Amino acid sequence: MSNKVSKPTESELDILRFLWQNQQASVREVHEELATTKNVGYTTTLKLMQIMHDKGLVVRDNTSKVHIYKPNVTQENTQQQFLSKFIDTLFSGSSTQLVMQALGNHIPTLEEIDEIEQLLNELKKK
Repeated sequence: MSNKVSKPTESELDILRFLWQNQQASVREVHEELATTKNVGYTTTLKLMQIMHDKGLVVRDNTSKVHIYKPNVTQENTQQQFLSKFIDTLFSGSSTQLVMQALGNHIPTLEEIDEIEQLLNELKKK
């Protein structure tokens, strides 16, 4: 998967989420999924996926009549890209402020607290 820095739009993220979950899909499969929550035409889905291919967000297998698309960016890299911009823009680069705000607005489960503690312990070792 590519590390290409190409920021997806909200609609492209919807498509990527489906592809990350399913590893690959045809335009029709993606369109059927999108149509469950949005009023979107097939040609719009097709055009979006062609743009995503041009941007390097997805790769396309053209060996059969039905083109199959696969994600060319990882979910983790995309999340990191958005989160970095988010922290810089809204929290003046302070991850502490982000965490404090997130924990203040969402009560974590005990499992989440354990995961956070584990992450903090790993960061302390570095």
